[in-house]
Amino acid sequence: MISVFGLIGHPVSHSFSKGFFEKKFERENIKDCRYDMFDLKSIQDVIDLKKNPYLKGLNVTVPYKKSIIPLLDFISEEAIKIGAVNTIKITDGKWFGYNTDVIGFEKSLVPLLSPAIKNALILGTGGASLAVRYVLEKLGISFSFVSRNLENADYRYKDLSESVLNTHQLIINTTPLGMFPDINKMPEIPLKYLTLNHLVCDLIYNPEETFLLKNAAFAGCQIKNGLEMLHIQAEESWKIWTAY
Repeated sequence: MISVFGLIGHPVSHSFSKGFFEKKFERENIKDCRYDMFDLKSIQDVIDLKKNPYLKGLNVTVPYKKSIIPLLDFISEEAIKIGAVNTIKITDGKWFGYNTDVIGFEKSLVPLLSPAIKNALILGTGGASLAVRYVLEKLGISFSFVSRNLENADYRYKDLSESVLNTHQLIINTTPLGMFPDINKMPEIPLKYLTLNHLVCDLIYNPEETFLLKNAAFAGCQIKNGLEMLHIQAEESWKIWTAY
C-alpha cells in the first residue's frame, strides 16, 4: 500500500519540498511512497485531508505553522514551547505535531557565528520566527522582533535607526518577502546601515539569493539562505515519519 506524504500551506507552488523528497525516494530506492503538494485556501481544509487513509506525514509551511496546532491530537513538548509546528506524523488516524525547523536553523546558523554577534533582529512574527527565537534563546543571543506594527514586535521597520543596526549584528528574515515569484521585494530595512560586521540570514530558499541577500552581500555582509535549513529539517521530518 502506498504511503502519501506532503506539504500543506498557501501558496506551495514555490516549494522545493516535492523535488527534494522525490529525489530522496529515487536515490535511496524508497518504494511505495509519494510526496504531494496541498495548497489549502484555509486551515479548515485540513479536515478533508484527514479523510485520506494513505496520508502518513505532512510538512507545514506558511501561513499555517501556528493555526494548525488546535487541529492536532498531540504536540511535542518542544513544539509547544516554540508555539509552531512544521511536521506532522499520522498514525492510526491521530495527528502528531513536531517542529524540525529548530534543528534545521540551528545547524545551519552555528558554523557562521562569531563571538562578536551578541544581538539579533528577527524580521517577521509568523510561525518561522518562533523557531528562530527558540534557537537564539538556546544560544544565548539576545533578539528583538521587527514588524510593520508594534502589536507583536519590538521595532517597526521605520524605527530601524543606525544605532539599532549597529548593535544588532545578526539579521534574520522569517517573512515570505522576496520569495518567488515576487523576487524584487524585501523587508524594508535601511540598507545603508549594513556593514561588514553583519550576518544576514534569509529563510527563503527560492530564489537562492533573495533581493535582501543580494543587497546585503553588496554591503559586504556575510549572507546565508534557507536551503541548508530546508534540507536538514526535511531529513529530520523523514526520521519522525519513519520512526516506530
